[in-house]
Amino acid sequence: MTTVLRRVIFIAMLAGIWEVTSRLSDLPPFMFPSFTQVIQTLLSGLISGQMISAITSSLGRLLLGFSIAIILGLLLGYLIWRYKLVEDTLGFLVTALQSIPSIVWFPLAIIWFGLNDIAILFIVTIGATWTMTINATSGFKNVPTLYQRVGKTFGSNGFHFLRTVILPSSVPQLISGLRIAWAFSWRALMAGELLGAGNGLGQLLETGRSLGQMDLVISVMIIIGVIGTIMDNVVFLRLERNVQKKWGVS
Repeated sequence: MTTVLRRVIFIAMLAGIWEVTSRLSDLPPFMFPSFTQVIQTLLSGLISGQMISAITSSLGRLLLGFSIAIILGLLLGYLIWRYKLVEDTLGFLVTALQSIPSIVWFPLAIIWFGLNDIAILFIVTIGATWTMTINATSGFKNVPTLYQRVGKTFGSNGFHFLRTVILPSSVPQLISGLRIAWAFSWRALMAGELLGAGNGLGQLLETGRSLGQMDLVISVMIIIGVIGTIMDNVVFLRLERNVQKKWGVS
């Protein structure tokens, strides 16, 4: 039995249990909708274009904020790894900032930028930057000394040394950082859209809550889970396997 078939059977079992439980429950449908009701709402939203528009808006903010976080994380990670002074000062601050939930920055973002897309983009970027910085720093520090000595022996230095020795050796750690940073970005995005403005999945969640449409809320949750699963299995897992294959691990 293949992994895909096992997963399909497992999901079908959960859907069946959900359907039976909701029909036997004393709770009204708007509080505990059935599986078929949720699927109908989901399909209706996709056909009408409401879900597609929300997905596009959310992914646009997410990809932009995530890209900025990757660039900032790699830059800060390099500086912390390269210079002892930066490690003792900025490195200490980054560790402290990582412990602050990204949603805590939202009141400041509203005051600084207003209740708009820029405020949401800000907390998405903040949500992933510190995690990416710490993972990049750890990846650079864990490059074997032997690799660095060999590179310098062959005359590699400066940007060439960073591009040919440090970055390739840090790829496994960087991929782990990307996966974690992506998850933090998703959480920050949903929190920002729930409290902020704009046409996105978070706003659909808030609409479903305010109207008492739990079928809409669960539909959006399913979409978020599907997108997260696709990104993890299609993008990050494939990257990780390619790196393992290149390094002869598998």
